[in-house]
Amino acid sequence: MAETPEEMFDLGGKVAIVTGSTKGIGRAIAEQMAALGARVVVSSRKADACDQVAAEINAALDGSAGEAVGIPCHILHREQCEALVQRTVDRWGRVDILVCNAALNPFLGSLRDIPDEAFDKTIDANIKSNVWLTNLVIPGMIERRDGVILIIGSTGGLRGTENLGTYAMTKAADMQLVRNLTVEWGRYNIRANCIAPSLVKTDMAKALWSDPRRLDIVNRSYPLQRIGEPDEVAAIAVALASRAGQWMTGQTIVVDGGMMAGSLVSEA
Repeated sequence: MAETPEEMFDLGGKVAIVTGSTKGIGRAIAEQMAALGARVVVSSRKADACDQVAAEINAALDGSAGEAVGIPCHILHREQCEALVQRTVDRWGRVDILVCNAALNPFLGSLRDIPDEAFDKTIDANIKSNVWLTNLVIPGMIERRDGVILIIGSTGGLRGTENLGTYAMTKAADMQLVRNLTVEWGRYNIRANCIAPSLVKTDMAKALWSDPRRLDIVNRSYPLQRIGEPDEVAAIAVALASRAGQWMTGQTIVVDGGMMAGSLVSEA
């Protein structure tokens, strides 16, 4: 008998780590996964922020679904990534779902002008940390012959850009990372996908949407006439992490209000 829609999207009993999840897209993913029954680790650099968001998620759940706990991690430090995974395993026994959402963009400008320090920091945060974290969770997934890895990318990884070259390069690399993870570990029923949003209303992109006049111009350039909301990206993550996405792997799913299909000419 076919599973019901509720069963297909159920995450009951699953353990998920979501990096960069005290705000924006990461927080929305943590909230939605917990609401569907997952035990979710809320993680970012600051312990107090992690604890506060975890407490707010648990209060909203009111004991009716999953659970959240805060475990801080600065993704630029390997030992903290190791501690994040180990503390999760110590608490809940395993990691079923890894969502690599945390990322940095410390420089805005031409590739010709980026300082070496900013270049290295962007590469380390947006690529190296993802490799560290996936390598830490994959052994347990191999043992159970089940696991989901999601990397939050960007449409910047699919296009050239004047001011976000290094950031965009890292996001293109993340798309290749999920393809490699799929080929290497798919035989163990480990699925890896990348989600590539366009402009979403998050703190990281606030400079691009906080000015009403600028936002109006941007909105009118999108076929759907608006930028995205964190929950709309989180919904895709939930689908890919659940049994609804169990035959989807090695892909980059673009969530962009139609922007990659073609931008509208502004009438301003």
